[in-house]
This record gives sequence, structure tokens and C-alpha cells, in this order.
Amino acid sequence: MPVKSLFSSLELSASGLTANRRWMDAIAENLANAQTTRTAEGGPYQRKSVTFSEAIKLASRRRPQPEPLTGDLKADRQALDRTRRQRAALKGVEAGVSQEASEPRLVYDPQHPDANAEGYVAYPNVEVVKEMVDMITASRAYEANVTALNTAKTMAKKALEI
Repeated sequence: MPVKSLFSSLELSASGLTANRRWMDAIAENLANAQTTRTAEGGPYQRKSVTFSEAIKLASRRRPQPEPLTGDLKADRQALDRTRRQRAALKGVEAGVSQEASEPRLVYDPQHPDANAEGYVAYPNVEVVKEMVDMITASRAYEANVTALNTAKTMAKKALEI
């Protein structure tokens, strides 16, 4: 196993761990604010959601020069694909956190200090059961990345023993 392959597999697992941690942080914040009816911005807390995307990094600082085109469509396409693979390599996954802009849930409670003129209180759009299911999913994904990281580490140790 080349050293570059070892480190790239560790980077992939580490990026997955980071992304899943951000997901669990967002879920924890949602659960902590499930009953928050007033924020500094005004209105109820807005649920945070996480989106995952692939992370690309340059394979090297020096950009490889594209191969000259020959006019042969198949050969030129293969040359362009080789150049793209040399320029960029998959780094892993990134997690982006954003606020959902859905409507708050209205509950009739005229005694509440944040009740409107009709007696309804705007509560956050956070469903506790959905958040708990997401927490279990994120936790399992985190565990899977830990397992992949440990497997790569074990394989590297075995390779060094040879």
C-alpha cells in the first residue's frame, strides 16, 4: 500500500468524522432549542439542517499541463480525463449547516408571555422524534467512519510488518 493511499484513506475517514460531528452538533442545538419561542433575532428558533457535499482538493500545488490535442475524439477525451484526475483528488466530505425557513408551529396558550393577540404561541419547527432518529443515524455513520479509520490503521501496521 503506497503511503499516499494510506493517508488519503485516513483523510477520507477523518472528513467523514468531522462532517458527522457537525451533524450531531446541529441536532443537539435543535433539541436544546425545541421550546425556544424568542431569539435575539426575534421570533422562534429556526431549525438547523446539514447538507453534505464532496470535498475536492488539488492533488498538487503545481498544475499539470494539459496534453496536446490530437484530433482523435477518444484519445483527446482520455487525455482530458487524465489531466482532471491529476489536478483534483477527492478529499472527502464537507458538511454545511443552514437554517430552515419553514413556518413555526402555532400552539394555543394565551397565558404564555410570547402569545399573540389571538393567544397562539409560535414554537420552533423542531420535531423531537425526527431529531432523535437523525441523531441515531449520525451516530451510526460516525461509528462506521471510526471503524474505517481503525481498519486503515490496522492495514498500515500489517504492511509495515512485512
